Amino acid sequence: MYARTRFGAAMLVAAGLAVVLVPEPASAIDAQLARTCKALTTKQFPPREPGNPAAGSAKGSGRDQQAYFNKCVANNGKVDDAGK
Repeated sequence: MYARTRFGAAMLVAAGLAVVLVPEPASAIDAQLARTCKALTTKQFPPREPGNPAAGSAKGSGRDQQAYFNKCVANNGKVDDAGK
């Protein structure tokens, strides 16, 4: 009888931990904001060869482009281009 109670308590604790430790899902950005930020990023970091995205950017690295895009998303599509 004692083993059954102990097993039930262990299952209850495990279920409680599972509920507490599950992270909240990330919220998705809407499509219009993504399009706006992609256009701003492309304008800020023009391609080396027009029409060939594999050629890379004329200025900045991929990491710079990601940081710019993330900043744009965080600021709801408004970025300060004075610094670049």
